[in-house]
Amino acid sequence: MPAAPARRGKPRASRQPQSARGGVSGRAGALSSQSLEHRILLTATMCLLAFGAVMVYSASSATTLLQGHGYGSSYLIKFVVYGTLGLIVMRVLAKDGVAKVHAITAPLLYASFVLVLAVHIPHVGVSVNGARRWIGPSMFQFQPSELMKIALVLYSAALLARRPQRVHDLRELAKPLLIVVGSACLLVFTQPDLGTAMVIAFTISAMLVAAGIPMRKLGMMAATVLGLVLVYALIRPYARARLTSFLDPWAHASSSGFQAVQGQIAIGSGGLFGVGPGQSVQKIFYLPEAPTDFILAVIAEELGMVGVFALLFLYGLIAYAGLRAAKAARSLYSALIAVGVTALIVSQAILNAFAVLGLAPLTGVPLPFVSYGSSSLIVMLAAMGLLLNVASGATGHVRAVAPSRRRSPDARARESGRSGGERSVEEDRDRRRRDRGARGAGAGRRGSAAG
Repeated sequence: MPAAPARRGKPRASRQPQSARGGVSGRAGALSSQSLEHRILLTATMCLLAFGAVMVYSASSATTLLQGHGYGSSYLIKFVVYGTLGLIVMRVLAKDGVAKVHAITAPLLYASFVLVLAVHIPHVGVSVNGARRWIGPSMFQFQPSELMKIALVLYSAALLARRPQRVHDLRELAKPLLIVVGSACLLVFTQPDLGTAMVIAFTISAMLVAAGIPMRKLGMMAATVLGLVLVYALIRPYARARLTSFLDPWAHASSSGFQAVQGQIAIGSGGLFGVGPGQSVQKIFYLPEAPTDFILAVIAEELGMVGVFALLFLYGLIAYAGLRAAKAARSLYSALIAVGVTALIVSQAILNAFAVLGLAPLTGVPLPFVSYGSSSLIVMLAAMGLLLNVASGATGHVRAVAPSRRRSPDARARESGRSGGERSVEEDRDRRRRDRGARGAGAGRRGSAAG
């Protein structure tokens, strides 16, 4: 029996299942379809988180071991745990957060006000270094003012998107928006927490500029706020000490200016390229709050000004991509959320950097995505999730309300008279038109009957 001829034809296809090939191509297509802004924001955020994990371990390991509070990696473990929770929230909100978050804006704002008020209740709020800003047990302490920041961004975006023309009238702007924001800043002031109140003020101001507020009215509001802050700083001893130590920290090097002086020593010791990773001296019992508020001083000492500029470059990328995402947003609501979140992250980073470098009074504001802090890390990653959702083309819409203009009785009478006259002219024209049509139709019928 002759042997069967060899089969000729197309080469055998790969044995990879069709579903697997589709899944791989689908994931590749999803990655390639993301906008440039989305990729920049995600890359900058992950770089800041990785940078923060390394620096938190470097800033905390030596003091933790010397104090006998456990392993030197305890702060690092907590940072990774809180960062993981924040990344989960960011992932959820990056999918469809803008469209869904509008429904929970009001409950979120109410809850943040209640929690900020609860901070002042004895045995409920936790006092650390003379400030009442935290709530809950030591392992699960939460800072309600962090939640209030993102709640105010969502509330302001919904309010301005519903009636954009309210920015041209300070009375309409003050009734719902400025009163709520001012009350929130006042409650945060009393903790005392001047830094968070300043971040809220900068963020809402940026959103008002994006909504189209005239610069003259914004200047009037800014002058009023600065005047109130100055009066507050002169009345409260805590704020007055921070202000005087900022003007001349070396004159108060053993008291209120101690932290600022130690930060300047750390920055000066680092020079251009730093003393090397893990080689900081100031972080060992000299620099208070090294893993949190003053982590930038540790970065400057170990990595030099090159490391500081690299860190600021990442925040600059977030500012660039966030504003581009706001410009390309598909709705005013999404654009205002993008502006608010971008301003929230960038203003907090700038305020922290200025305070550490001695260019602004100490405010106690952490460095976003880098400093150790459970509340700040989770809330900032959640805000970044909303910004990523806008950058990927979120379509969150808020129904706009037509402007309601108050008119005097004489104006309404004149307008009704004009409209009545216009209606009467139109009715006369329509009547003559109908009469001509009826007469033409009658003539046509008579002509056809005669024929």
